[in-house]
Amino acid sequence: MLNEKVVKLLNTQINKEFFSAYLYLDISNYYKDEGLDGFSNWYQIQAQEERDHAMLFLQYMQNNNEKIVLEAIAKPDTKFSDLIGPAKAALAHEQYVTKSIHAIYEEAYEGKDFRTMQFLDWFVKEQGEEEMNAENIIKKIELFGSDSKSLYLLDQELAARVYAAPSLVL
Repeated sequence: MLNEKVVKLLNTQINKEFFSAYLYLDISNYYKDEGLDGFSNWYQIQAQEERDHAMLFLQYMQNNNEKIVLEAIAKPDTKFSDLIGPAKAALAHEQYVTKSIHAIYEEAYEGKDFRTMQFLDWFVKEQGEEEMNAENIIKKIELFGSDSKSLYLLDQELAARVYAAPSLVL
């Protein structure tokens, strides 16, 4: 049986991960409307990853016989007006999620919940990758976004991303 505070935080994290998927779908739709299909593809795949993350948290809770409480998923309230805005929103959101996972880890550590700490190790590493990817997209937009040919090539690069399910073993 897991620590009660950890269970509450894990339940909340499930909702945060599903919200992340909504946010990335919103960003994907923005780029699609702007004619940037590669950007749209990249964020649509990101949404799939976030849904997978939510399901991993959910499965972990189930595997530990804990009650799962699903909450309503808020609608993203972002309004984008330029190419870089969505990418910056994505980075800010990933930083928020990283802090949330660190808070769960801290609570698990204080409660000597080593199983949850081990489970969260993958997410700590994943969040480092998520933030790095978000920062790289921002850097590329800053470098190439004002040049239409370079933007076209960047869009093609982002179009090449394919979905790969996470390899976390629970």
